[in-house]
Amino acid sequence: MTSGQATEEPVESGYSPERMIFFSDAVFAIAMTLLAIEIERPEEKDLVSSAALAEFLQHHISSLIAFVLGFFLLWGVQRRHHVLMDRARRLTHRMSGWNAAILVLAAFLPFPTAMIGKGLDNSLAVGIFAVTYAVLLGCEAMLKHTAVREGVVSNPAAVRLGVVVSVVLAAFFLLTALVVQFAEIVPALRYAAPYGWITIPLVIDLTHRVWRRRHPDAR
Repeated sequence: MTSGQATEEPVESGYSPERMIFFSDAVFAIAMTLLAIEIERPEEKDLVSSAALAEFLQHHISSLIAFVLGFFLLWGVQRRHHVLMDRARRLTHRMSGWNAAILVLAAFLPFPTAMIGKGLDNSLAVGIFAVTYAVLLGCEAMLKHTAVREGVVSNPAAVRLGVVVSVVLAAFFLLTALVVQFAEIVPALRYAAPYGWITIPLVIDLTHRVWRRRHPDAR
């Protein structure tokens, strides 16, 4: 090998980023499909007229909201996972362990999503959903942190920004899970979590802006 020619780090069998992406994508795809199964379907009596169908949709609107919410939250995790894997030169045992935890929680998420689909005003159901997603985000943060700590990613500054985003989102979901538990005392808080989750893109954007002002190398 000539001097100046880059050396490639050895990849342990079964630990290539490509294999991780393929397997993870399959789990995410199945989980996102299971979300659709939980959407309430109209029966024959609900289709006899437009008024009957409108009443059905109004009564089961929470299941549609839960599907859209769960789908885009899982899509966000899958998208950030791809960004990380694109920067990873190789994987480690610790990264594989954190990735497995992410997939377990992603596969479990349709269950709490179905609960809020049937009771978006149920504070316990909303709390379980929010805590599940917060733990998933915590595992996501640890996966990125491990990748940076073990020196297997290009542009570690950008991956550190990803860690911060995951931690901020996890804290945000835990906060909404806590706030909604006071709905019995303050009824106005009953839908605080679902409405709060709409602001997630703003939370992410604000986190990016603050971090990049302090760390202009994080691109």
